[in-house]
Amino acid sequence: MNSAPSHIDTANRKNLSLLIQLRWIAVLGQVVTIAIVHFGLRIPLPLAPMGLVLVALLALNALSHVWLRRRLLISSRALFSALLLDVAALTVQLYFSGGATNPFTALFLLQIALAAVLLPGRGAWLMVVVACVAFVGLIGINQPLAVQPPTSLFRLHILGLFVCFVLGAVLLVFFISRMSRNLQERDTYLVELKRRAAEEDHIVRLGLLASGAAHELGTPLASVSVILGDWRHMPEISENPEMLQELSEMQAAITRCKSILSGILMSAGEARGEAPVVTTLHRFLDEIARDWSDAQRSGTLQYHAGSGALGEDMKIVSDPALKQVVTNLLDNAFEVSPDWIRLNAERRGDMLRIEVLDLGPGFTPEMLENFGKPYNSTKGRRGGGLGLFLVVNVIRKLGGTVSAHNRQPGGATVTVELPLAALEYREKDRG
Repeated sequence: MNSAPSHIDTANRKNLSLLIQLRWIAVLGQVVTIAIVHFGLRIPLPLAPMGLVLVALLALNALSHVWLRRRLLISSRALFSALLLDVAALTVQLYFSGGATNPFTALFLLQIALAAVLLPGRGAWLMVVVACVAFVGLIGINQPLAVQPPTSLFRLHILGLFVCFVLGAVLLVFFISRMSRNLQERDTYLVELKRRAAEEDHIVRLGLLASGAAHELGTPLASVSVILGDWRHMPEISENPEMLQELSEMQAAITRCKSILSGILMSAGEARGEAPVVTTLHRFLDEIARDWSDAQRSGTLQYHAGSGALGEDMKIVSDPALKQVVTNLLDNAFEVSPDWIRLNAERRGDMLRIEVLDLGPGFTPEMLENFGKPYNSTKGRRGGGLGLFLVVNVIRKLGGTVSAHNRQPGGATVTVELPLAALEYREKDRG
């Protein structure tokens, strides 16, 4: 959630940059207009004060550039101030060039339109009030134009209205469309942020449920383990090799269940506890592949890694959450491709890339489009799709990404990319 203000600020920064660009165009347009009216049409204008306004606008733009670079936060109040200064400059220029009779008074509407797009309701309405007050003030307070002969004033007014109309239309379409796109990107990001917040709330609920279930199941599993140990010493079992073999398999299954529950508890918040398990990257990935193959009692897994793909070995903190993620992906692949699964692991720069490949039917277009969202599954059972949902969110919390695509001629590949810095062991990780 901390990233929301920064993204909103990005939209405000872009829009303030557009206002600065618009001010450059306004300065150039005023210079051309003043030159045409004063020197071309021979209508005298007070060049000194109008020139001072142009110099002030240039200085304001220069300061705005510096301010935009150094300012960390751009608020709506800053955008309002920028628009207010533009209205003030326009009012002063109109005062020296006929006041309300100047056809360029229509440019007040451009400022109001920009305010309606950029500012919240109160700011936009305040800009309406400011523009209206300025217009009314220009009716009675202005320096009239000395037009000779007076009959040509109406013709010049119509010509000015046409120029103002074209200029306003072009600027409105160009700048407001760009500003609207900036705001739309911000709103899209906020919607995505809300969706992620809802997903994370879902994860918290699942984590609490899993943690509670792990605590509740721990006691009966311990009891069963003790009972199996007692059975091993009973004569009718200890003298029967077949029953001893079955008993060993049961004890192995109990041990695996207890290991899974321990992993759930650690992943719920103690994955980096006071006594982290330090291992190496090669050993960590080898153990994942070996443990999964032993649990499935299947030789279908092809594991490809090693120093050639992973580079120089490095110390990492054994992360139960990541181990559970890879195990989950292997389990999903095994369900659709029990005869062949491939696990690839390689290092690309500072990133760890893990791929799980299968020969199943692949993902449907709908699943690829909604990959990682809860209950997005083709298994047809309640709760389906939660595995991939948790995978995506665990990796995202670690700073990585998860993607999927279908393979030709068949099968699918799920790829996990994770920064090695998220696993790297440092001295400060010691308890």
